[in-house]
Amino acid sequence: MDPFSFAVTADLVVLTMRDRALHVLLVERGIEPAAGTWALPGGFVLADESLDAAASRELAEETGVRLDPRAGVHLEQVRTYGTPGRDPRGRVVTVAWLALAPDLADPLAGSDARSARWWPVADIEAGALPLAFDHAAIFADGLERARAKLEYSALATAFCPPEFTIAQLRAVYEAVWGVPVDPRNFHRKITGAAGFVEPTGATVRDGGRPAQLFRRGAVGQLQPPLTRVPR
Repeated sequence: MDPFSFAVTADLVVLTMRDRALHVLLVERGIEPAAGTWALPGGFVLADESLDAAASRELAEETGVRLDPRAGVHLEQVRTYGTPGRDPRGRVVTVAWLALAPDLADPLAGSDARSARWWPVADIEAGALPLAFDHAAIFADGLERARAKLEYSALATAFCPPEFTIAQLRAVYEAVWGVPVDPRNFHRKITGAAGFVEPTGATVRDGGRPAQLFRRGAVGQLQPPLTRVPR
């Protein structure tokens, strides 16, 4: 067997908040293999492009969603998947990416995708929608990466607008973790972590009461970490 006879793909776990719930972007495959099933957006890396460029291109071609860092999009590699037989077309290795953004647009299917839409993460975790290939495992790994990083990093702010209230930030933690978070304890830990968030000096009405607005701080690390409550 030729050791160079394999293909590389880039697949994406794209998460955003919609209607106060965590959603993942999926496409309905329009071609074989697995035509008519739902999958993570992604595709083959071209010979003249980098891995992250391939991920951004495939996402735009299949869904119309664009990853613009200037819009606060967070993008990072999750891991590489290369189990033999994971793709019936041949030896295919995929590099999976996690993308997070506060308010991504409605997708518009293109390329080889029959349709594209945002699905509630809770539905996928409940097994309501089987995913093609090994995408269920990739989705689970990407989701766990996001959940784990919320414990110690400023990743949750990637789901928020540039200015946000502590209640809005707490809603992100609750949506991503899938569990309620004690409001007073959360407020104390977040505002007490030096450099994690900083006040803007402005307020906004939140449930009839003025709430202080914050922005992401310069530190980007939550010390001590905010430990998840078991689900």
